[in-house]
Amino acid sequence: MSSPTTAELRPSIVVEDVHKTFTLNHAFSLKDTIVSWIRGRKLTSQFEALKGLDIVINEGESVAILGLNGSGKSTLLKLVSGVMQPDGGTVLTRGRVAGLIEVGAGFHPELSGRENVYLNAAILGMSRKEIEARYEEIVAFSEIEQFIDQEVKHYSSGMFMRLAFSVAIHVQLDILLVDEILSVGDAPFREKCRMKFEELIAAQKTLVVVSHDMEMVRELCTRAIVLDKGDVIYDGDVEGAIAIVEG
Repeated sequence: MSSPTTAELRPSIVVEDVHKTFTLNHAFSLKDTIVSWIRGRKLTSQFEALKGLDIVINEGESVAILGLNGSGKSTLLKLVSGVMQPDGGTVLTRGRVAGLIEVGAGFHPELSGRENVYLNAAILGMSRKEIEARYEEIVAFSEIEQFIDQEVKHYSSGMFMRLAFSVAIHVQLDILLVDEILSVGDAPFREKCRMKFEELIAAQKTLVVVSHDMEMVRELCTRAIVLDKGDVIYDGDVEGAIAIVEG
């Protein structure tokens, strides 16, 4: 797996002093609200998911984002994809970004698989001409040809994943973000996806992966960043990161 030389490196993703805070609601019913009010408990609290994060990922890098649940991994990917905006700081990307962050995200349940291919591909920035040129390839890769005209509300999570992944990787992308989405696929399809990742890496596309599958991380990534409670605690080689996560 070749890597660009130092002279050729250009930032693909820049995350600068990024903060993200969520408001957590602790009252889920009228009864909860009344009890909390009587006992003087707060109905909400603040959770700081990211605390002034600084990360630069260069073009052509394959980077794993690791850490325990709640460390800020998925929040980071959503900010890079543009799904969410930071409360403070800056997130910059170069080129077209495709994100596989939530299974079926961007799919309309009442539309067929065929209609959702066009809808999701358009959301990812493809023109109708591009979609039509790649439609047959997208469907063939997903392996759900016989269900393509069925409403996706009847799809299993695996079928969602296959179609969503297939659309995303057939976009003329510069950056691919993947968040645990392959965990719902069967072994042969995961292997096919892994091979597609390797093609993208060989083409010097930028790959950012959130995964608990350390073997996949070892195979695909040349760098790993470990997050802990919204902070970067490690940024370096993959084995060093895995030792921290599994230690």
